[in-house]
Amino acid sequence: MKVLMVLTSHSELGNTGKKTGFWIEEFAAPYYVLADAGAQITLASPKGGQPPIDPKSESPDAQTEATRRFDHDKELKERLAHTLPLDTVNEMHYDAVFYPGGHGPLWDLANDSASIALIEDFYAHHKPVAFVCHAPGVLMKVKLPDGSPLVKGKTVTGFSNTEEEAVQLTDVVPFLVEDELQKLGGLYSKGPDWGSYVKQDGLLITGQNPASSAEAAELLLKALAKKE
Repeated sequence: MKVLMVLTSHSELGNTGKKTGFWIEEFAAPYYVLADAGAQITLASPKGGQPPIDPKSESPDAQTEATRRFDHDKELKERLAHTLPLDTVNEMHYDAVFYPGGHGPLWDLANDSASIALIEDFYAHHKPVAFVCHAPGVLMKVKLPDGSPLVKGKTVTGFSNTEEEAVQLTDVVPFLVEDELQKLGGLYSKGPDWGSYVKQDGLLITGQNPASSAEAAELLLKALAKKE
């Protein structure tokens, strides 16, 4: 069972002068769910090397059991510092792909041609694809062979407008995940803010927020088990 995890390389939070990147919980929680189940995990990002960590995800109130495990995991931190450049990755070598969120992906992965092609290849070859929090936004330009949006007519979730308002970044982000998924024809729904809420539509798995990360990875494992 080989899983690719794709992280952002984008570190600038719009024009605010503040930093962003990937959200630690959304990487650590699914990573350990998958790794503890025996998955071989490969890490990649658009630029390769060390992906930027959103500093807010290191704050005391954002810590979980998974982030504390990550804090003491020197081996994983070393692997994270050497992610593969995304344009060197071939979908044929993996059984599934998982995209952690954080605000960074809205700027780079949503428009990254290698990422778009990669997701299209995974889906075309009937392999599960999972995205959590802001990561469903990277589906913005992903299409099916007939040219229609991948999410059109599919049950999806992602970081909600009310959650974006709560973190006061509605006017900073390049687009709102909830609005964009609906615009593309996705059948968007959400649970309570900050609670775990995950939707699966066939091979497509989406989680609403950081708390949804582990559950999204568990659904990915079940989807992989069905294929064996």
